Amino acid sequence: MKDHSLKKVLILGSGGLRIGQAGEFDYSGSQAIKALKEEKLRTVLVNPNIATIQTDSGMADEVYLQPLNVSTVTRIIEKEKPDGILLSVGGQTALNLGLALEDAGIFKKHQIKVLGTPTKTIRLTEDRELFKKTLEKINIKTATSVTVSTVEKAVEASETIGYPLMMRSGYSLGGLGSGLIHNQEQLRLRAAEALHSAPQILIEEYLLGWKEIEYEIVRDCDNNTITVCNMENFDPMGIHTGESIVIAPSQTLTNEEYHRLREIAIRTARHLGIIGECNIQYALNPHTGDYRVIEVNARLSRSSALASKATGYPLAFVSTKLSLGKRLHEIKNSITKKTTAFFEPALDYLVVKMPRWDIQKLKAADRTIGSEMKSVGEVMAIGRSFPEALQKAIRMLNIGANGLLDYPQDIPHIKKEIQNPTDRRLFAIAKFLQQGGTVEQVQKLSHIDPWYLHHIQAIVGVEEQLRSKRLSHNLIKTAKAMGFSDNNIAKLKNTTEER
Repeated sequence: MKDHSLKKVLILGSGGLRIGQAGEFDYSGSQAIKALKEEKLRTVLVNPNIATIQTDSGMADEVYLQPLNVSTVTRIIEKEKPDGILLSVGGQTALNLGLALEDAGIFKKHQIKVLGTPTKTIRLTEDRELFKKTLEKINIKTATSVTVSTVEKAVEASETIGYPLMMRSGYSLGGLGSGLIHNQEQLRLRAAEALHSAPQILIEEYLLGWKEIEYEIVRDCDNNTITVCNMENFDPMGIHTGESIVIAPSQTLTNEEYHRLREIAIRTARHLGIIGECNIQYALNPHTGDYRVIEVNARLSRSSALASKATGYPLAFVSTKLSLGKRLHEIKNSITKKTTAFFEPALDYLVVKMPRWDIQKLKAADRTIGSEMKSVGEVMAIGRSFPEALQKAIRMLNIGANGLLDYPQDIPHIKKEIQNPTDRRLFAIAKFLQQGGTVEQVQKLSHIDPWYLHHIQAIVGVEEQLRSKRLSHNLIKTAKAMGFSDNNIAKLKNTTEER
């Protein structure tokens, strides 16, 4: 049942575009505004970023292009007197600001209701130590870790965890302050840097070679819970999701693994008291099936935007409706107009998300990638197979490549870039296989699942056939199914698309 006491809702945006926070939150905020206006609620948006859809005229009733800080938002609250506030569509910026406003007593003073997931739950998911203890209560595994707030405590924790280890920051965006640490000297330097911008850091076991899996969960106030989408990173643990190729739905999980992780995700969302949408990230041991919950985002995220686009399920729109007190079965499916939002999408296609970097523009820049984001954007491609979607995505990057084996730059140290991931590791893998390397060698260097590597090897094989054999109907059909474009095939045959 909708909360009829609400008349006006304040929405916190995500602010200026930067690495780790970009168009996905404009998408989420715009969908939220549409959902609120459909419920006849007056909307007030605070977002200083004019280069967004949500700040356009005709979207929110009132738009404040003002800084996202406590003093400014407090003045806007005093003027507008909203009944509720939405924190979940403005990324990490909105969450952190919302918690600061609550700490300052602004919500209580002005009797403002936080819509959707309560701030208590947000704190549980953002505070690394609280998060770990909360999941332990329901026997859900997290990585072995110690939460610290000083450099010396970090060094003490490292003696227990051992090197190499993973360091993560609390309350951070885009993996800021996180990274793989190999020794005490590096730990002291990185910990000092991280603690300048975060109140705590997590010293965590490094899960070398484990897969990274994500689930998007939606829950309403009556405890109805569904899984909208699950996704799998091409790269193993240690590479930020925003830096990795992501495949939806997952391709290498067994049926048992898929359903076990789904059950854990639903149990976690219910225990935490999520209202709306959340994203849960796992590490999964590819040999034993053992798992660790890495983190839960109690907000719309980059992965949420991908899941929405991949499945057609409007996560931000539905999540906003749920935050108003509606149930899943009370929300109409925006596409069919007949069914409700209480369903789990089933895909008969595959989606590949690929990051785009501009590292090459800075000659002295370090090309290696890890748990901190460097990518400046991403593309999404749809296909009936991994090779088809992968090659489509590569063409969309606009880097001068018509396909996987058409990378325009020289890669001088191929094996090094496979073992120590860079922004062009995918192309290094393809070149290595093209030069006679084996899937087993690549897997040993990269820890990437062989399922993906065999598909890359298959692309290499088809490319060789296109070079050496006469074009036939069957060969063209095979090449098209593997994602080769007309332009790509013509280039390999030294001819034109028209011929």
